[in-house]
Amino acid sequence: MFMKKWRGEFDFFLLILLASGFVGFLFDRTTFFIASALFFYSVYNIYQLKRLSEWASEKQTIEETSLPEGSGNWGTIFDSIYKLQKKQRSSSNYLKSLINKAQESSAALEMAVVMINEQGNLDWGNLASERLLGFKFPDDQNQAVTNLVRDPRFTAYFYGGNYTETLQISIEGISENVLEFQITFFGKNERLMLVRDVTQLHKLESMRKDFVGNVSHELGTPITVIKGYLESIIDNIDSVDAKWHNPILQMEQQSNRMEAIVKDLLLLSTLETRAIPGDELSADVPTLFREIEETTTKVMKDYKHRFTTSAPNQLKLRGSYNELYSVILNLVMNAAKYSGVNNTIQLSARIEDDAVFIEVADDGLGIGREHLSRLTERFYRVDKSRSSETGGTGLGLAIVKHILARHDGELNIQSRVGKGSRFSCELPLYRVLNST
Repeated sequence: MFMKKWRGEFDFFLLILLASGFVGFLFDRTTFFIASALFFYSVYNIYQLKRLSEWASEKQTIEETSLPEGSGNWGTIFDSIYKLQKKQRSSSNYLKSLINKAQESSAALEMAVVMINEQGNLDWGNLASERLLGFKFPDDQNQAVTNLVRDPRFTAYFYGGNYTETLQISIEGISENVLEFQITFFGKNERLMLVRDVTQLHKLESMRKDFVGNVSHELGTPITVIKGYLESIIDNIDSVDAKWHNPILQMEQQSNRMEAIVKDLLLLSTLETRAIPGDELSADVPTLFREIEETTTKVMKDYKHRFTTSAPNQLKLRGSYNELYSVILNLVMNAAKYSGVNNTIQLSARIEDDAVFIEVADDGLGIGREHLSRLTERFYRVDKSRSSETGGTGLGLAIVKHILARHDGELNIQSRVGKGSRFSCELPLYRVLNST
């Protein structure tokens, strides 16, 4: 269509030249008439360009502007611009509608939504950001977020760039409530920050910890009394009717199991509420391995397992000896209990890149993939029928997870059914005191 218009315009231009040339020839002034025709043709086009320029420079909104009328090729240009204008107006209205809906929906959120530009300055925030963080718009726009949220923990989290975990803090001067910060990158190094009030969840978690600790403590006394009487009865079991022998022995077995559960619950409660003791600053890894191998061999002598150990000489870790002992012992005892009989248990430590790894591996029964993500849950069991056979409490791996977290580490589990399991404790390199 446009090509036809331009061809028509070109034909019209040639026609003007021919007509002016013919008239000039008749009057013997060909050059004058052709120049005059070109002059008027140029004036017409300049005039149309002037109209277009004036329209483009008008300081009006898209809805208020109206294109000038035109004929010929200029009419086609004005019509095309009008169609583009109409399309832009439609797109603009649609985008405005989306923005309004996004703002309305974000305003209804209890969670603060904050957009931060690549310089780390505040771009935009919803109403909840004003309520939870005290932001004021537009006064606080383009201000550094770390100046608006003044807390060293938030600053370290913001500039650390590791946003896989959330940050829960109570910020003095802003809110007494516990706020949870979660940041993610988008666009060109811009950030989206979500903040929610988790005070109630924090209180419930504290209540849960207190409840578990108090109940476990209170259960300790009656269980001790029951065990005391049972031990006295068993010491004189010959004087008891034979039909009661088996029930009494089962009662003793279950009271021992209950005592172990209460002890583990108390340990978990202590791990959650107390810091690492200051008097236990280091743990010698080769010594830990030797003691754990001796203990496991004695306790699990009927299983006839073989042990292989390897660790750098004089490798020492900064942390609680008793807690790290508990971690490795739990893993080794699990390997001994659940890998069948006459198997090999490998206990190793190595320093690699920016971490130190302590691993316990076996060539036993293995664990199904569907269970791996839940193994550290309290009382979770792969096979519930084995709990009474092994005498476990179901809290061992939960204790391992908590102790490693207290030492800035994490537990990684690899296992395949029929191929054995590997439990790897990863600790940061700064936990290493020295090694040769």
